[in-house]
Amino acid sequence: MSSEPNFATLERFALDLAAAAAMASLPLFRLRGLGEDNKLAHLSRFDPVTEADKGAERAIRALINQTFPEHGIIGEEYGEEHPGAEYVWVLDPVDGTRAFISGLPLWTNLIGLRHKGRPVLGVIGQPYLGEVFIGSPLGSRLIGRHEETPLRVRPCAALNDAVIGTTDPNLFQGVEARAYTDLLDAVKLARYGCDAYAFAMVAMGTMDIALETGLKCWDIEAIIPVIENAGGCVTDWRGNPVGQDGGQVIAAGSRALIDQALAHLSPAAS
Repeated sequence: MSSEPNFATLERFALDLAAAAAMASLPLFRLRGLGEDNKLAHLSRFDPVTEADKGAERAIRALINQTFPEHGIIGEEYGEEHPGAEYVWVLDPVDGTRAFISGLPLWTNLIGLRHKGRPVLGVIGQPYLGEVFIGSPLGSRLIGRHEETPLRVRPCAALNDAVIGTTDPNLFQGVEARAYTDLLDAVKLARYGCDAYAFAMVAMGTMDIALETGLKCWDIEAIIPVIENAGGCVTDWRGNPVGQDGGQVIAAGSRALIDQALAHLSPAAS
């Protein structure tokens, strides 16, 4: 029998998961000789994975299996366990592995929770900076080393005042690249290389828009509750809710600002 989520309990557990992920990944950050494997070597492309990714996911999975064995898990590194369960944890143990291996403190541990197929709770953790962004129907907040503060998106009425972020403009190809260039011409400032951290900054109210393409479910599902419960909005490039396949995603402080951006992006929507 299903029941309504107890978000106070689930939030506490999600923070325990974030702590476990941090303990597994942070000691390896900037470790000389860590090394990485290339998951796309067979395609002559570079998609790195390290022991930080694998160890963090193993730690999270072990804690979930021990505490909530009936919950499902979908993780980037170790696949699916009971993906049709009422509660499913969606994990990207180290989002931004390229930043991780480059020594840049913009990688994150992403931990999301679906209830009946819908993202309802998310954690974006950055252990090196001592930051945990958490969002659920109880609200969104930033838990730092010394204080806890509510998260709230900032008002931005027009694209020409907007600060936007994406991981790498070179990820947009063909019609997507043309649409992104069109959007870039309409905004005030763009920043790159932030991965999921740019979405955290939208929730925090220091950036106005974050957008990506080619996302998987583990790249975005932890982010959605953080932004939505900070007053923001997350859609695909058609303006629809983000599906479980990820894909093209945009987040902003308001639906009105997303609609302005989609006037530039929608011709490339897939």
